[in-house]
Amino acid sequence: MSQQTNVPKLDIPLSSPQIRQEDIDIVVEILRSGRLSIGAYTEMFEESVASFVGTKYAVAVSSGTAALHLILKSINFSKDSILVVPSFTFVASANVGMFEGGRIEFVDIEPETLNMDPVHLEYALEKLSKENKKMFLMAVDVFGHPLDWDRVLSICDKYNVTIVEDSCEALGSEYKGKKVGTFGVAGAYGFYPNKQITTGEGGILVTNDEHIYKVSRALRNQGRGEGQGWLAHDYVGYNYRIDEMSSGLGWSQMKRIDAIIQARSEVANRYNAMLKCVETPIVKDYVSKMSWFIYVVRLPKGTKKESRNRVMEYLENNGVHVRNYFEPVHLQKPYREIGWKEGMLPITEEVAERTIALPFFTDMTREQQEYVVNKVEEAINKLL
Repeated sequence: MSQQTNVPKLDIPLSSPQIRQEDIDIVVEILRSGRLSIGAYTEMFEESVASFVGTKYAVAVSSGTAALHLILKSINFSKDSILVVPSFTFVASANVGMFEGGRIEFVDIEPETLNMDPVHLEYALEKLSKENKKMFLMAVDVFGHPLDWDRVLSICDKYNVTIVEDSCEALGSEYKGKKVGTFGVAGAYGFYPNKQITTGEGGILVTNDEHIYKVSRALRNQGRGEGQGWLAHDYVGYNYRIDEMSSGLGWSQMKRIDAIIQARSEVANRYNAMLKCVETPIVKDYVSKMSWFIYVVRLPKGTKKESRNRVMEYLENNGVHVRNYFEPVHLQKPYREIGWKEGMLPITEEVAERTIALPFFTDMTREQQEYVVNKVEEAINKLL
């Protein structure tokens, strides 16, 4: 796209949830009912997600982080366990292992999809297998792009690794016709307002394992066992319940999940066609459906964080709200304190210096995208 002059300044948010009148009506109906927790809408929401992804069970909770934590608890992840996780992810993917005192081992990413690199994964597992500890993989489908699951499953089977799938960014994505979130013993989705659908705050775990389902349901509700009274507790549990208003909103949005995914795909395709001065996301052939979470571009190779930050500042000053996605988790303070440092995951570190998440949401207009692209071109021509 050629540079434009005298373009009126717009204000383009990084994300914006699609809230329709039917969503509002459901929430208002729940508020008027007086039943604001542990009601019918939570069960309806769970059933809608389980049906959509094709699992027997779903357990709605207060966040995607809570869902991942409950999965690890229900499969006896402990201080004697190792959690292998990519560093290019949201920090919760690793933190849930720290909650239980387990050991975190980070692996690098592949430069095209930004997902965990199967080659580095196998290298790490081969070394770790000599320690004779229980190994778990936190498999992240980053930005909605599925892992290469045939390769990952083969590697994990070889080393007897239990897979937990962090699909918090990937509701609706498919690998060779199968929904992500269903490849491990359990998977999790998140519903923060920038996700495909939102419950405000909230998440859900899905599984075909009855034990994981029953234990997670009990743990989310202060450890109350099935059919027990309010003051009877089988486990040391948590208050990870989701409220009825959030569940009602999620249930309402799930009714149009396919249309939402399609609309977000159209926004991504427009960006792909318009953007010429940055590296745009790559979607591999094995992805039979891509459910876009955010739209992350990379500035030209060789760009350093300081230059990237100047570009981001320029965009913000011109009404284009952006964010760097992600900062490497292994370089966050809690993980530096246990020995991780620069140079240990070179691809993650190089990529993270030049990534920018552009404004991206379901109802984004062509006019908004044209403005974003124009300002991105201006920033790069002026600053890089």
